[in-house]
Amino acid sequence: MSDVLVTLPDAMRGELKEPMGPLFTDAESLLSEIDGPLLAVGDVVTYHLERAGTVPDVAVVDGLTKREEVEDRVAEGVARLGGETREVHVENPAGGLSRELVEALREAIVDPEPTVLVVEGEEDLVALPAIVAAPLGASVVYGQPNEGMVHAEVTDESKAAMRDLLSRMDGDSEALFEILDAG
Repeated sequence: MSDVLVTLPDAMRGELKEPMGPLFTDAESLLSEIDGPLLAVGDVVTYHLERAGTVPDVAVVDGLTKREEVEDRVAEGVARLGGETREVHVENPAGGLSRELVEALREAIVDPEPTVLVVEGEEDLVALPAIVAAPLGASVVYGQPNEGMVHAEVTDESKAAMRDLLSRMDGDSEALFEILDAG
């Protein structure tokens, strides 16, 4: 596994249970609220956006939902993006953020070509650095298990909140912020 920058301490897990924005169960309704770059975190979210005819600027997938392999229809929907996007494979551990993933995320955000980051491991924490690295006005959409899709708008306030969360994780948050702030 590549160099791990930060890991989520057990004591902080509860802080990540609350949605970081409004919940949607319908991709069309969600998309009507979005104006600006779109970052999708999770296979099921990416699948629903693809089904609604939208290619996210950045999609982060790991082939899993709730720690189980995604259904074939979800995997096929994500795979359909392959013809329209650049695909980058990275490693990332459960409960952490690797240097490889964070660097690839940063590059994908600034790349004008849509990118799918295929994670070997787990992508559960990617919404946090995505909000920090994305431009103001962007949208980060991630799945809330058994509830729907969360629309987190990238604002000065959401960036500050994510920086606070990431800075309290175990590891080298300074190195993490150096990568996220580059560009």
